[in-house]
Amino acid sequence: MSTNATDGPRRTDRPLDEAGVVTAVRRAGERGATVRPTGASARVPGALVRTSDLLLDCSALTGVVAVSADRVLVRAGERLAALFAELAASGRSLAVVPDAPGLTVGGAVGMGVYGGAPGEGSLSAQVVAARLVDGRGVVRRVSGPELDAVRCGLGALGVLTAVELRTVELERMQVHEQAGRLDAVLAEDVLRAHGWTELDVAVPSGQVIARWADPVDPDRVPVPAAPGTVTTRAAVRAEAWGRAVSRLASNPPWASWPPPARWTPGTEGRPYEVLPDPQPWDPDTAEWAIPAEALGSALRELGAAATARGMELQRPVRVRLGAAETGLLHPAQGRDTAWLRIRTRASQEPLRRLAGAVLEDASGRPSWTSRHEWGPDELAVAYPGWAEFQRVRDEYDPDRRFTDPNLERILGP
Repeated sequence: MSTNATDGPRRTDRPLDEAGVVTAVRRAGERGATVRPTGASARVPGALVRTSDLLLDCSALTGVVAVSADRVLVRAGERLAALFAELAASGRSLAVVPDAPGLTVGGAVGMGVYGGAPGEGSLSAQVVAARLVDGRGVVRRVSGPELDAVRCGLGALGVLTAVELRTVELERMQVHEQAGRLDAVLAEDVLRAHGWTELDVAVPSGQVIARWADPVDPDRVPVPAAPGTVTTRAAVRAEAWGRAVSRLASNPPWASWPPPARWTPGTEGRPYEVLPDPQPWDPDTAEWAIPAEALGSALRELGAAATARGMELQRPVRVRLGAAETGLLHPAQGRDTAWLRIRTRASQEPLRRLAGAVLEDASGRPSWTSRHEWGPDELAVAYPGWAEFQRVRDEYDPDRRFTDPNLERILGP
């Protein structure tokens, strides 16, 4: 994975290149040690990178190796923000813009981090080939059927050292937001009607803030910018900084509805500059992937269940849509998916568990970036590719070099 661990490893190694990763993994094997890779991000995705043994800091594995007409080869420790900037210099971008620009490529791929493009999958779905060091310290170039195990591999198959990704033409996007009602927004299919979309839904009231973005026509006749309009790269960055400061200064954690506007009217810019909404990782957040067609009924059931138990969802539920994926353990595997992020407080553990129960009943699968209670029995039922993933795991890491008690609880021995 690609985030900082916090549980006190016995040892930390920081290899400078792929050969250094090979050496570190082989030495760990000689000592009988387990290995968990980490990277440069400040967003911590739960216990998946925590270890009391060897922590492999891959933050030096950075750099874009090559940009071609429709592909980019990048080292796995490169931060997404740096990758987007490098691609922009060649007029290219990625089809998916995750919320966390500080994540590394390897971490985002390994955890199946998504964006908000309804016609695209997550960053994992953009992978066309990968290089990794397996549990015996052997470098593998993966590009065939086993790539679907590496997509969202949870760091259980090896250490990603480089990834080849599909790219798209860089376009400027204009962003919009509008208040509405959930039934109307779903009836109008707003989530599928634009290049990028998201909803903030107040549950159970059904009030919605819909946000969307579409490409700007490069041949359009320029219109004079209204006061406060964000159109330049520097202004976009200033706008983002202003939103962050505003959140800290005037938007307390449990602010009332509606939430403050994210953009000034007429805002446009490069997707990676205007779309992300970075949030610190929160262990009390429940994040689930449910079949897209179940979205409306699941939100209504969640509201009814919480109300019946005297519980209150004090923050809106963040909703995005994504396409079906082929990654064997990706939460969007095999179906168009609605992603729901439910933020609770530490004192609301019963509400977090209730939300998980409701969304599991809607055929939901928990996101790998949030805390959940699933183990091998649940995963074997929810993922048709479970047995194939375990076969690849046995081949790539027969000695279970890449494990720890938490990963063993989730994936089994």
